[in-house]
Amino acid sequence: MVIDHVGHAASEVEGDHTLIASDDFVESDVMLGEKKIKAPVLFRGIGHSLNPANSLVLKVLSASPSAYSANPKTKLSVPPSLTGSAISLVSVVQARNNARVLISGSLDLFSNRFLRSGVQKVGSSIKHEKSGNEQFVIEISKWIFHERGHLKAVNVKHHIAGETSEPAMYRINDDLEYSVEIYEWSGAAWKPYVADDVQVQFYMMSPYVLKTLSNDEKGLYSASFKVPDVYGVFQFKVEYQRLGYTSLSLAKQIPVRPFRHNEYERFITTAYPYYGASFSTMAGFFIFTIAYLYHK
Repeated sequence: MVIDHVGHAASEVEGDHTLIASDDFVESDVMLGEKKIKAPVLFRGIGHSLNPANSLVLKVLSASPSAYSANPKTKLSVPPSLTGSAISLVSVVQARNNARVLISGSLDLFSNRFLRSGVQKVGSSIKHEKSGNEQFVIEISKWIFHERGHLKAVNVKHHIAGETSEPAMYRINDDLEYSVEIYEWSGAAWKPYVADDVQVQFYMMSPYVLKTLSNDEKGLYSASFKVPDVYGVFQFKVEYQRLGYTSLSLAKQIPVRPFRHNEYERFITTAYPYYGASFSTMAGFFIFTIAYLYHK
């Protein structure tokens, strides 16, 4: 069980201190709502730990630095292996396919008794008439069941600047425009998603262009840039991951060709010295031939 002799609920001062009053929540309005949970959450159960190398898991409710995991009915013979803020009371997993899972070490956290019970943290003079369990459970359930924090991308488009149709391929140094519409599910309808950190990559083995998309606050994200002076098979890639939101992974393949033989400029200003050298060589050879044939 998770035991905390400093952060337990005041109603069980003389008990084994397994009734935890925790207020160490994840800082995310998407996951726990814009209205801040003011009262601590009552928790009695087991703790678990997360692999810090795993980017798919996240602590939603953590234990205090004074907590530890042990059997309250036996005497500790060795220091506990799981202590402090490393103990996760409630965690979530968002898989790569955006499936969501909640893991809690306490069934009592969801009980009617805990939802309706008052709470006072030991050492605190503030007594809350109602614990934060109900608000916490409702808000995290909305996130788990995709009622909040769910994104979708539609109408992915790209074309040459000044045109509207999507070409089969681009030419090096073309000016192009890329756009995508991103919406967020509000629980009742899709509404425009507004952010300033969505980026597009023009990618071939590595990103040749990385551009931040500008938005019109109506869901439309767009950017314009020049095709690099490299030909091959490129991809438009949008990889968007933000805390509390489903991830977006968009990819669209497009080839890039060099200039055709009839698309180059015929006379380039910087090449005039070479033109002069060629014509002077021809003139010199002609004069040498006349002099060699007709001069004794």
